[in-house]
Amino acid sequence: MNLRLLLRLPLLVLLSAGCAHYPPNAPLTRHAPEQGYRFANLASPPGADDILLILTFSGGGTRAAALAYGVLEELATTTWQRDGRTLRLLDEVDIISSVSGGSFAAAYYALHGDRMFSDFEAVFLKRDVQGDITRKMIVPYNIARASSPKFGRIDLVAEYFDEEIYGGSTYGDLVRRGTRPFVMLNASDMSLGTRFEFTQDQFDLLCSDLSAFPVARAVAASSAVPILFSPMTLKNYSGQCGFVGPELPGSWTATTRQTYKAAEMRSYLDATARPYIHLLDGGLTDNLGLRGMLDRVAARDDPHELTRALRLGRFEKAVLVIVNAETSPDLALDRREEVPTIVQVFRAIKDIPINRYSFETIELFRTNLENWSRQLREQGAGDMDAGFEFYLVEVTFDAIPDAAERDAFRAIPTTLALPAEAVDRLRALGRRLMQASEGYQRLLRDLAHGP
Repeated sequence: MNLRLLLRLPLLVLLSAGCAHYPPNAPLTRHAPEQGYRFANLASPPGADDILLILTFSGGGTRAAALAYGVLEELATTTWQRDGRTLRLLDEVDIISSVSGGSFAAAYYALHGDRMFSDFEAVFLKRDVQGDITRKMIVPYNIARASSPKFGRIDLVAEYFDEEIYGGSTYGDLVRRGTRPFVMLNASDMSLGTRFEFTQDQFDLLCSDLSAFPVARAVAASSAVPILFSPMTLKNYSGQCGFVGPELPGSWTATTRQTYKAAEMRSYLDATARPYIHLLDGGLTDNLGLRGMLDRVAARDDPHELTRALRLGRFEKAVLVIVNAETSPDLALDRREEVPTIVQVFRAIKDIPINRYSFETIELFRTNLENWSRQLREQGAGDMDAGFEFYLVEVTFDAIPDAAERDAFRAIPTTLALPAEAVDRLRALGRRLMQASEGYQRLLRDLAHGP
């Protein structure tokens, strides 16, 4: 190799890196409701149709993932007897909906099941993921790639997740696994300011095939913290697969919410106006991961239609476990006269609406679920005419009775690198708060007593 070519080589490498492009989501050839990653296409364990068990995992980096992991451990060790069989509560989980930090745990469990309890600590919880990502980003080749207008920092993050945590798994692997829980990883639509879920139902709007999409990219989008990471971009192929979107409700019985949701969905059907969709951290629109289930419950006037949509022939108990790793507001600002910094203002703008929105989401979901049960009782439907019993289990730092301990957990930072000791404390706390929940204890008593 001559000297001139040798001197030009670094420049050529940087130029080629500067033309980097994010890996595009694949188009969908034909809309097929019976295919793809949808709740209705996943099987539940035999005899597990009498309990609807939903988990929601909040954001909060490794702090949130460790707290969620502790809850999964508790469910895995909780058993009861029925018809001479030993049943495990973890096997009853139908749906996990997550955002940001909680998505790391949700996605890993969906892919690997019980293997999570032997792998996840080393693969993620007790690993310096944040340091690994930082080192990846400062490699000159990657600096050049990230300078491309069509390749952002979030694409480097997704590469790391794919290589080091999720092993190249796609949603096609979840389809082939074929069993519940159905996992909804949630991001935020940057333009609409609304929730965007990684399910085939959502990807139908884009005429895109979720089965070919890496799970790691969905996790990265769900945790794409603004400014720190760039948004993730999806290509919109709407109009190419034969999908017909929802009509705007014209009936006087349609609720404002139903009308609004239909208009939101239809916005994706105009690929000319929106050829690309940009996604940010799911915590911006729903830091509890609960809105996805709320949308499903609130979108249907007929409770029997919802029961059929969830493939529940006869169920007696609806259990909602909310794992909330949110921290408290920073009141230290109010003890100083100095003008808050830009970072402090950004945190306040980000966190204040999330905290208030989370409380209202829980109350709204509780009301909708109670109305669902009441309507089933009033309308009568054979086995369902007695409605169902609702159990709410909240795993939150607010439930810690000791003020000093509560403040200590709230002080754990939102990061992707925590000391092993902090991870162990959070895991143990998840189990302890589950066991201390009145709703959880009532569920265990009712399971022990039988139908």
